[in-house]
Amino acid sequence: MSGQFGLLRKKRFGPFFATQFLGAFNDNLFKNALIVLLTFHAAHWTTLKPELLANLAAGVFILPFFLFSATAGQLADKYDKAMLARLVKVLEMAIMGVAAVGFFMTSLSVLLGALFLLGCHSTLFGPVKYAIMPQHLREDELVGGNALIEAGTFVAILVGTLAGGLLAGSVAHPAWIAVGGFIVALAGYLASRGIPVAPPPAPMLTVNLNPLSETWRNIAFARQNRTVFLSILGISWFWLYGALFLAQFPAYAKFVLGGGESSVTLLLATFTVGIGVGSMLCERMSGKHVEIGLVPFGSIGLTLFGVDLYFASPVGLAGTTPHELLALLSIPDVWRVLFDLMMLGVFGGFFIVPLYALVQLRSSPEHRARIIAANNILNALFMVVGALGAAAMLGEGLSMPALFGIAALLNAVVAVYIYGLVPEFLLRFVAWLMVKAVYRLRTSGLENIPHEGAALLVANHVSFADAVVIMGASPRPIRFVMDYRIFKTPLLGFVFRHCGAIPIAPTKEDPVMMETAFAEVGRALANGDLVGIFPEGGITRDGEIQPFRPGVTRILQANPVPVVPMALSGLWGSFFSRIDGAAMKTPFRRGVFSDIALRVGAPVPAAAATPDHLHAKVLALRGERR
Repeated sequence: MSGQFGLLRKKRFGPFFATQFLGAFNDNLFKNALIVLLTFHAAHWTTLKPELLANLAAGVFILPFFLFSATAGQLADKYDKAMLARLVKVLEMAIMGVAAVGFFMTSLSVLLGALFLLGCHSTLFGPVKYAIMPQHLREDELVGGNALIEAGTFVAILVGTLAGGLLAGSVAHPAWIAVGGFIVALAGYLASRGIPVAPPPAPMLTVNLNPLSETWRNIAFARQNRTVFLSILGISWFWLYGALFLAQFPAYAKFVLGGGESSVTLLLATFTVGIGVGSMLCERMSGKHVEIGLVPFGSIGLTLFGVDLYFASPVGLAGTTPHELLALLSIPDVWRVLFDLMMLGVFGGFFIVPLYALVQLRSSPEHRARIIAANNILNALFMVVGALGAAAMLGEGLSMPALFGIAALLNAVVAVYIYGLVPEFLLRFVAWLMVKAVYRLRTSGLENIPHEGAALLVANHVSFADAVVIMGASPRPIRFVMDYRIFKTPLLGFVFRHCGAIPIAPTKEDPVMMETAFAEVGRALANGDLVGIFPEGGITRDGEIQPFRPGVTRILQANPVPVVPMALSGLWGSFFSRIDGAAMKTPFRRGVFSDIALRVGAPVPAAAATPDHLHAKVLALRGERR
C-alpha cells in the first residue's frame, strides 16, 4: 500500500488531500459543537426541543446540496479548480467570522445561517474534489487517490465530530468554537495554495443559475453513459445505507447496548476504521486499475454483515444507568457487534472507491464536474429519503436491529437490480475471483492495452478460462470472439453472453454465423471497442501454440486498427484446459492457486499484423513453447 501513500508526498495530490481533509474536519467540528451546545444549553438559545434542533441543524446543512450543486458543477467546469479551492477556503474563513458574531449575539438564527453557509462551502467544493483528481492523477493512481480521499473523509468526520463535542464542553465562551474553526480554515487555505493549476475543460460555458433546470441537465449528462449513471445510483445508495447506520449509533448505543457517550464514539470509530481499511485495500486488490469487480464483492459484505448485525444485537443490556465502556467490552456479544460494524466499513470501502473512480474515468471531461454535481444532488436526496424512511419505520415501533436487517436485505435487492441492468459489474467480479481467488496471476505490459479507442487483442488459446483471465487483467471491457460451443457451458457461457462476446462457428458448420460474427466485430471496432480473438481457432491440446488462421487479416482489411499481442502461460494442464493424454508430461492437472502469467506486447500497426508476424510476437512474449 506504499504506492497510494506515496501520493501524499506529491505536489499534485498532497496539498489537495490536506485541503479536503481540513474542510471535512471543520464542517463536522462546527456542526457537532453547535449540536452539543444546543442540546445541553438549549434554554439559552431557543424554546425548541433539543432533538428537534439536532434534526433542524442537519437539514440546514444539507439544504445547499439541493440548491447549489448544479451551479457548483458549472463553476468547476468553467474555472480553474485550484483557484476555486482557494476561494472556497476564503469563504470558509468568512463563515467562521459569521459564526463568531452568532455566538457573541447568542443568536440561533445567525448560527444556523453560518451552518447553512458551511453547507454551501461543502457544496461548492464537492465537484472540485472529485473532478480535479483525473486531471492530476494517472489512471493507475485513481483508485489509490480515491481510497485516500474516502478514508481521509471518514477520519475527518470522526475526528471533527469528537473535537466539536470536546470543544463545546470545554471552552469558557462558545465564540472560541468559531476561533478554532477559523484556525482550521486558515490551515486549509494555506494548504490549498499548493494545489497545481487544473485548467477548466469548458471555459466558454455560460452559467445557468436556475437550480431546477440545471439539475435536470446535469442528470442528463450523467445518463449519457449508462454505466456512469448507475454507478452514481450505487454511490447514492451507499450514502443512504451508511447514513442510516450512522444516524442510529447514539440511540443504538444507549437503548440496545446500554452504553454512554463513550460507546457512541466506539461505534463511530469502529465503522470509520473499517471504511479506511477497506478503502486502502482497494488499490492492492484491484492491481492499481479501476476494478469494478470489487463492487459486487462489497455489496455482498454489506448485506451479510448488515444481516448479522441484526442477529448479533444483544437483548436486555440496557438498564437504568449506562454501562462503563470497559464493562461493555467484557461482553462477547458486543465484540460481535463491533466486528460487524468493522466489516460493514471494510466492504463499504470495497463498494464505494471503485464506483467513484469509475465515474471519474468514464465521465466526459468537459462535463465531469457537472456529473459530479448531479451525483452530489442524488446523494443528498437518497440520504434524506433514507432518514425519513428510517424515522417512519422506527416511529411505527420497528426496533433498530430490525431496521438494520431490513436495510441489509434492501441492499441485496438494489445490488441485484443494478447488476442486472449492467452485467459488467458482475462479470468483472467473476473475472476478479478467477484471477485473484482461483489462480495467482502475474501480468506485464498491461500499459500496452490502449486506454481508449479501438484495438484488436490476439492471444494464444490455452483453456476455456482464457477470456475470463484476460478480462480480469484488462483495465477496459473486451468483446471476445469465441467458439459458439463455449456459449453452451453452464457458467462460462452465462458470463460470455452477458459481456457482449461474439459467437463464431466454422464455415462448414454454420456459414451464416461466421459472416454474422465478422460483421459484429466490424461494428464493435467502429464503435471504439476492444475486440479479443484467439487466432489459433481452438484450444491447444498439447500446450503448443498452433499456427494463426487468416481471420485476423480479414478483420484488419475492413478495420485497420492496432493489434495488441498477448501470451498466456500456466493454464495448460489446468481443470479448464483440454489435454492430450499422450502429450501430458505430468500425471496430475494443475490445481487452484497455481501461478499463471499474461504478458502483453506493444501494439502492432495493422499493415504489419500478418498472422505469421503475430504468431512470432506471441511466441516471443511467452518465451517458451510450453
